[in-house]
Amino acid sequence: MTMLPALLLSALLAATPALANKVFVTNERGNTVTVLDSTTWERIADFPAGNRPRGITMSPDGKELYVCASDDDTVRVFDPESYEEIRTLPSGPDPELFVLHPSGNPLYIANEDDNLVTVVDVATREVLAEVPVGVEPEGMAISPDAKVIINTSETTNMAHFIDAASYEITHNVLVDQRPRYAEFTRDGTKLYVSSEIGGTVSVIDMTAAEPSVMKKITFEVPGVLPEWLQPVGVKITADDSRVFVALGPANRVAVIDGRTDEVIDYLLVGQRVWQMAFTPDEAFLITTNGNSNDVSIIDVKAEKVVKSVQVGEQPWGVVVAPN
Repeated sequence: MTMLPALLLSALLAATPALANKVFVTNERGNTVTVLDSTTWERIADFPAGNRPRGITMSPDGKELYVCASDDDTVRVFDPESYEEIRTLPSGPDPELFVLHPSGNPLYIANEDDNLVTVVDVATREVLAEVPVGVEPEGMAISPDAKVIINTSETTNMAHFIDAASYEITHNVLVDQRPRYAEFTRDGTKLYVSSEIGGTVSVIDMTAAEPSVMKKITFEVPGVLPEWLQPVGVKITADDSRVFVALGPANRVAVIDGRTDEVIDYLLVGQRVWQMAFTPDEAFLITTNGNSNDVSIIDVKAEKVVKSVQVGEQPWGVVVAPN
C-alpha cells in the first residue's frame, strides 16, 4: 500500500520539467547569473559566470545554458539545474551575442573584436567556420526555416545575410547607425533591426528576391531627449501582432503594432533597458535594466508593467527555460 503513492509521486516528478519557471539573467558588471522563479518572481540563486557575461541562451531541451563571457573570450556552458560549469566553447575575442540553430546545434557567435561570426559545434567543440563580416559584429538571428543567419555590425551599419549551408554572405543591407539586434517575425516575412545611435528600427522585407528596408520606425516620447531614444533589444510575439523594442536610456519599451509597424504605446521600465525575453506562454516579457540593477516584468496581454525585481550588478541578457 505504501508503494503506490511513491510511484505516483515519482511519475509526477518525472513529468514535471525541473527547469520550468526559471529565468536566467546575466549581470555584466557583477560577473554572475541571477536565477528567478517566474511564478513567484523570487530571486532563487546567483552563480559565477566568468568575466563580463552578456549574451545568454539555452538549448531547446533545457539541458544546457550558454553564456558569452566576453572578457574571457569564450562561451561558458552551465548545467541550469546545478549551476555548475560543464565546459567551455571556443569563440573569437569578445563574444557578445549568439544564436542557436533551432535543432540546438550549431551555435553562431558574434565576436565583436575580430569582425567574425564563429560557428561552433556545441557537442564536439569544433569550430565549423569563421565568417568575415563588418566591423564590430553584435546582433545575431536565424530565420524560421534556419536557412539564413543574420549578423549586424555596429560600425559598418549593416545587416549581413549569411547562407547557413555555405557560410557565404549573400546580401548586405545598410541600416542606421550602430545596429544592435535583429529579430525575424515567426512567419519569416520581415526582419527587424534596431539601430542604437540612429534611433530607429529598420523593417526589412524578406518576401522579395533580395531583402530591402521597407520602413524605418522612429520613436518620440514627451519629456525624453531624442538622443536618449536608443533602440536595442527586440522581441516579437508568436502571432507577429506585437513588436516590443527596448529603448535603452529612455527607460521605455516601445509597443509596436506588428501589422502596421506603428508605435502604439511606451511602457516605463527600469533604467537603461537593454535585452528582453518572453516566458514560454508569452504571458510575461522580462526586461533587463542595466543602471537600476533590476528587471521589469511586463504583462504582455495587458501591455502593462506589473513588477520589478532586483538582480545583480548591471543586468544585460536574459533567457527563460523552456516548458
